[in-house]
Amino acid sequence: MSIVMNWKEIPQLPKAEGRIEAIDLARGIAIGLMIVSHAVSGLVGIRNVPDWGMVPIHFLTKFSSSLFILVFGVALAVAFLAHTQTEQWSKRRLKLWLRALEVWFWYKALIIVEMLPFSAPADIVDTLLYGRFAIWVEILGFYAIALLWVPLILPLWARAPLWGRIGATVGLALLAAWLQGVSFGGNDILKALVVDHQDHYAWGQLSRAPLIFIGLLIGEALLRCYFTTHLRRRLVLALVGVGVLMIAAFYGLALVEGDVHAAMMSVARNVGKHPPGLGFMLFSVGGALVLLGLALAGGALAAKVLWPLTVVGSDALKAFIFHIVMIFLVLRFLLEGEGMYTYLQALGVGGVLILGAAAWIWLTRWMAEHR
Repeated sequence: MSIVMNWKEIPQLPKAEGRIEAIDLARGIAIGLMIVSHAVSGLVGIRNVPDWGMVPIHFLTKFSSSLFILVFGVALAVAFLAHTQTEQWSKRRLKLWLRALEVWFWYKALIIVEMLPFSAPADIVDTLLYGRFAIWVEILGFYAIALLWVPLILPLWARAPLWGRIGATVGLALLAAWLQGVSFGGNDILKALVVDHQDHYAWGQLSRAPLIFIGLLIGEALLRCYFTTHLRRRLVLALVGVGVLMIAAFYGLALVEGDVHAAMMSVARNVGKHPPGLGFMLFSVGGALVLLGLALAGGALAAKVLWPLTVVGSDALKAFIFHIVMIFLVLRFLLEGEGMYTYLQALGVGGVLILGAAAWIWLTRWMAEHR
């Protein structure tokens, strides 16, 4: 068996031999970085973060969003792709659509939680009706919509040859880049939903879909390689190697532009995140590939050692709900804590929230098992 696939090959995937805990770990790392980032930006504010906090700490949290989306694609491949040509597919497709409804509900509920401390009711209602966007919870809005169209794509993906799958990924990235120059008839909300908009913190479906597709490709390779040691080693080396090259390309681009530290500060301040910019994406995706590779290399052992992150990654939605409620409803609104924390204290809060989310997930599972 080899991870090298023929260009005309259609996926013939084995089913996963049980849950792959390394995927949960990778997702948990992404959520952990996100929680730390949200604790800092939500309690201190980016403008108040000291330079030594922006680089390297807040700088490194930029791996989070790309890793989260990549793992989304990986998990889809592992859990669903092999079933698209079976009689079970209709039930699994319905499961994804019901999950979309669940995520959409929590997206709307958490908009209220996020905006409650500092927004007028009219602004909250406008946001709920897609008249504008929130900030910290918008990633849920992206997933709610993605879970509607992804089930329609998966059967086509499963029947497409490798060159078609890669071509679709590259073509979609080029299309999204071209659409950035289209005005969408002046409808900024629509543009933000489709390909991102610089004035809104929404995640465009077309601009992020290539990351989902890359995750699907990695997931296909993972199913072939994970349970064979030497093949898994090759996959890990490929992921880490490509990731390191992308990070090196980011620094090379920064050197050409003449100020490496300024480039790092720009990424830390989210320049190039919405819409996706070359420098930001080179760094973010490169780091995400390195972290994903390391999680796969660590496997079940690393998942046990880093148990809190693995548990958080095993129920991403519950972890997301927990940290948003704690930061914005409890700390900012009920305890009026905005601006009351130093940067180091906010980092500490982020760490506590990671552990708290893990404990909450474990406790709710324990309660469900003992009813």
